Amino acid sequence: MFKQRVVFVHGAGSFGAAAWPRQHGMALAYDALFLRRHGFDPVADPAESSFAEDAAIILRSLADDGRGAAGGHVVAHSQGAISAMMAAVERPDLVFSLTLVEPACLSLTAELPATAAHRTLMQPLFDARHQLGDEDFQREFLRRVFAAVPHEPSTPEEKRSARRLRLQSPPWEAPLHIVPGVPTLVLTGGWEPLYEEIAGYLRETGALHRVAAGGHRPQDTAEGDRAIRSFIGEVSRGQSSRAS
Repeated sequence: MFKQRVVFVHGAGSFGAAAWPRQHGMALAYDALFLRRHGFDPVADPAESSFAEDAAIILRSLADDGRGAAGGHVVAHSQGAISAMMAAVERPDLVFSLTLVEPACLSLTAELPATAAHRTLMQPLFDARHQLGDEDFQREFLRRVFAAVPHEPSTPEEKRSARRLRLQSPPWEAPLHIVPGVPTLVLTGGWEPLYEEIAGYLRETGALHRVAAGGHRPQDTAEGDRAIRSFIGEVSRGQSSRAS
């Protein structure tokens, strides 16, 4: 039985399948691929992030799968949503649908108040990131964004995670454009005006917006998971009915 492909794109924290614990079961109905963005590796040293490299990784994952089929659905979280949108703009024929979870697409809403305030808060930290240690940057980032103080990294993976965070490019620098003609769901956690502002902007351009209370990871909640599965299922059924 032919399975449509679903590509999952993580944010700045966990990566690969670990970033999508609620969605593992979708592999029963879909050809599910859990990507690793550029610079994310379990062993290799982290590298500077690249929006273009991430978009290229997504497009390669949507290429012909050996069965004569190409394309699929893309589900992306936070900074991963940037490269997902870029890939869909470049090759909308390959992207059946976009699900953007708490999308950090700040360059779309740069002139709006919550986005402008966030950039004012975070720009000085990003400007100094190459002069800061990994742990110092992580500590200050989490304090400013989540009002949280993390424990000091102790394991090799925790230290690599802190470095990856410091090496992420500012999201407001991404060359983003609205994706024409691709069904889009925006899922937010309803906790932060910044993400609700971005969701509102995308809703005005035709996206569907759903809220599932779950902080920055609404995909980890039962409601958020249902929203993702329901949206992809509806788009898939619509494609099947048009093809028959």
